[in-house]
Amino acid sequence: MRMTRRSFLVSTAAAMAWTMRPAAAGTVAIGGPAFGSTWRAALPEASHSAAVRSLVSAVVSEINQAMSPYLEQSELSVFNRTETVDWQNCSTPLADVAGHALEISRLTEGAFDPTIGPLVNRFGFGPIHGERAHPADLSVSSNGLRKRLPGLTLDLCGIAKGYALDRIIEELPAVGVDSVMFELGGEVRTLGRHPDGRAWRVGIERPDAKPGLVEHVVAPGPLALATSGTGRQYISLGEGGVSHLIDPRSGRPVDALPASVSVLDASAMRADALATALMVMGMERGAAFAETHSIPALFVRFEKRGSHEIMTGGFDAYVIA
Repeated sequence: MRMTRRSFLVSTAAAMAWTMRPAAAGTVAIGGPAFGSTWRAALPEASHSAAVRSLVSAVVSEINQAMSPYLEQSELSVFNRTETVDWQNCSTPLADVAGHALEISRLTEGAFDPTIGPLVNRFGFGPIHGERAHPADLSVSSNGLRKRLPGLTLDLCGIAKGYALDRIIEELPAVGVDSVMFELGGEVRTLGRHPDGRAWRVGIERPDAKPGLVEHVVAPGPLALATSGTGRQYISLGEGGVSHLIDPRSGRPVDALPASVSVLDASAMRADALATALMVMGMERGAAFAETHSIPALFVRFEKRGSHEIMTGGFDAYVIA
């Protein structure tokens, strides 16, 4: 499942040593492909590597079969093609993620919209075709989905990866792992502490820069860290560009100037969706919303005259550099 927004995080095992010297940092690095992107884990020792790989493979496979718009026979793709307004049965994971997507949509007053797939496709991002609909046209039960409009489609790319990360972290202790830093497509969660006894550290890349140039280093503790941005994934149309992030209210892409929003939350699924919604809102409106709702977030925007950043909801308490 190729996700439609690029990641803007580089995880670090010791300061910013993740990509350069994981072994020297006292950890063992493993990883692989997932959802059209990658996953990486920093483990205290190599003995659990095979078990972690097996767990990740199982979770990614299950979620792809349930929620990928790129697999023709996934539950989501079948639902999108089926033009009925009757209830359609679905798995618990698909119903759970769709239900949370609707909750975030209501909270953000439509800035996060799981029915926006056809509009995203119109601007050249994503595979979903269908009728333009709205979240109110979708109903979710514990084991089913129902459309109000036959052409409604569901797009969970802005939240499914976070759900996958939560599942992996929740299931790692069952395979003997109680200390890890895990990054999935740019979103990070940790368990326990680094082998040297300190908290795990995560670097947030600058949205205007080449990979590896870091804006801040944070210690998220038990919280998930998710980032959405426009710094790299857009279609170039001269000086500006068309961002892959579409504002459901205007039907137009958001400003393609390099910018990002990083969100901390107990749930990677919720952080994933909120980061997208806050990016869609824009820096000023998004920061005001985040502050009102006590959402720890970092907003960064780069313009010709320089950079500008805002921290909300106590995000600064997690920043160590």
